Amino acid sequence: MASEFILETKGLSKEFRGFMAVRDVDLRVRRGAIHALIGPNGAGKTTVFNLLTKFHTPSAGSIHFNGIDITAEKPAQTARRGIVRSFQISAVFPQLSVLENVKIALQRKAGLDYRFWQPVAALRTLDPAAMALLEQVGLAQAAQLLAGDLPYGRKRTLEIATTLALDPELLLLDEPTQGMGHEDVDRVKDLIKQVSAHRTVLMVEHNMKVVADICDTITVLQRGEILAEGPYAQVSVDPAVREAYMGTEEEEGHV
Repeated sequence: MASEFILETKGLSKEFRGFMAVRDVDLRVRRGAIHALIGPNGAGKTTVFNLLTKFHTPSAGSIHFNGIDITAEKPAQTARRGIVRSFQISAVFPQLSVLENVKIALQRKAGLDYRFWQPVAALRTLDPAAMALLEQVGLAQAAQLLAGDLPYGRKRTLEIATTLALDPELLLLDEPTQGMGHEDVDRVKDLIKQVSAHRTVLMVEHNMKVVADICDTITVLQRGEILAEGPYAQVSVDPAVREAYMGTEEEEGHV
C-alpha cells in the first residue's frame, strides 16, 4: 500500500563553502495535497527545490519519493519518476504557436523525444491531446497564436500547460503567480486548484492570499531551517512566523 506521503526528506542539508543554505529539513508532502513552501528571501526555498530536482547534491540527508530513496539520482532520472518542476521548462518558444509549444512537451510521453526531422503528419497525432490540455488551462482560443505574443500572465499559464503535458505525479511550481496582476493571479490560483485533483503540488509562493486560499499545508523556512508547519490558520498566527515573514507580507498588503 502506498504511503500517505509522496515525498519525504530526512535531515536534508546543503552547505556552500561553509554557508548552510539548508539545514536538517524534514519535509513530508502528503499525497494529493497542495503544499506551500514559504519564507523570507534567503530562507532556502529555491535551494530545497534544487535539491529535490537534483540541480544540487545534498551535503547530508536523504530524499524519498514514493518510498524510494532517490537522493543519488540524476535530474533526468528524477523527472522520469514523475517529479516535474515548472522552472525546468518555464521558457516558452516565442516563435512557435501555443499549440506547438504544448506538442513539444507531449513528445516525450508519446515516445517521440528529439525526433525533430519527422513528417509533420506524425506530430498531428498529438493535436487532440494538446488541445485537451489547452482547454483545461483556458488557452484553447489562443492555440494558433504565437507564444511570444501572449500577455505575461497567459505565458505563465502556457508554462503550466507544458508542465502538465509531462504528466507529473508531483508538480513543483516555483513562484507561479510572480509578477501577475490580480486577474491573472486568480486565474492561475484556480488552475492550480483544478490540476491538483489528479496530482500532488508543492509550490514556492510569496502571495499569501494564494497560499491561504488553496494550500492544505504550509512549511515556513527561515535561514534554511523549518520554522513552523501546518495549515494556514495555524501558521499565520504563530508569533515567530509573523515576526520572520508574515509581518512583512501584511505591510505589503498580501495577507
